[in-house]
Amino acid sequence: MTRTKTPLILVINPGSTSTKVAVFKALELLFETTVEHEHAQLETLGRVVAQTALRKSAVLSELKARNIRLDEDVDVVIGRGGFLRPVTGGVYAVNPRMLRDLRRSTYGEHASNLGAVIANALAGGGRKPCYVANPVVLDELEPAARLTGHPAIPRRSVFHALNQKAVAGKVAARLGRPYSRCNFVVAHVGGGVSVGAHRRGRVVDVNNALDGDGPFSPERTGSLPLLPFCRLVTERKMSRREVVTMVSRTGGMLAHLGTNDCRRIEMLVRSGSRRHTLVFQAFVHQVAKAIGAGAAVLDGNVDAVVLTGGVMKCRWIRSRLIRKVRFIAPVHVLAGNLEMEALAAAAFDVWRARTRARTY
Repeated sequence: MTRTKTPLILVINPGSTSTKVAVFKALELLFETTVEHEHAQLETLGRVVAQTALRKSAVLSELKARNIRLDEDVDVVIGRGGFLRPVTGGVYAVNPRMLRDLRRSTYGEHASNLGAVIANALAGGGRKPCYVANPVVLDELEPAARLTGHPAIPRRSVFHALNQKAVAGKVAARLGRPYSRCNFVVAHVGGGVSVGAHRRGRVVDVNNALDGDGPFSPERTGSLPLLPFCRLVTERKMSRREVVTMVSRTGGMLAHLGTNDCRRIEMLVRSGSRRHTLVFQAFVHQVAKAIGAGAAVLDGNVDAVVLTGGVMKCRWIRSRLIRKVRFIAPVHVLAGNLEMEALAAAAFDVWRARTRARTY
């Protein structure tokens, strides 16, 4: 049934050390803010699920500061989708099975797992509609894209699905065609880098942006030569936790240059630092190579290359990357991300019955 009321939509997007909060009236943004959490405080809590109360309290404080009453004013709550079992794209109603998998970290532990958990708590455990949309485990891979060089290690689909789908939809609208009739290579270039081949509305191949696959990023190693990597782990007698930290938190630009701040690195590049310039050049090289691979997956039939993510605000990287890949197809840049807007739009589509929420 289509509702006639214009809904107030609360959007929650937990990151590793921050929680983004926004409220939309239908698709009109009323406010958006990012609450930063002390890294040391999060570390003392241990597992991610133990951060629920802290982050929930932060969301409530932001609502109170803007005189938005959760019980009386908010109609719908939607959170960022976390590490669930592999699912196809769409909006999913939060249910007990989803909450169980996220609280237990059944499929992986990540701050995004708290999106649905906090949303459910603020929605009164079912009293208000509560959803997630296009979670990071969205899986539309072609069968051939799943295989690696060893059957014990198949490729998983873990990427910036929410933002990739959102920017792809925007570019399709620019082209005057439905997303389901377009072929794009979309590169999300941020704290992690994921490059997806979008064929007629499905992401048929994409690197796993979390597990050490694809280009390096400001703080992730990306793909590494396996035998030297194994030797390093053995020689340093690294624990599993230390390996995960190196690959996903302290690699990439941070390992090379001691900082993951692209704005600072860009300043040093412009001042003539050869070391910083080389690392930036290598970064552009790897992202461009991944975009070219995506074009190959699409048999060269590419309507547009789409560049998105926070690093695309860096003019030095953006301009050089465009030069390298513009031979493939016209390049569209949507710097930053559209995650909050995309979540609100997903909730609003369900509210006005343009789409139906799926069951997890």
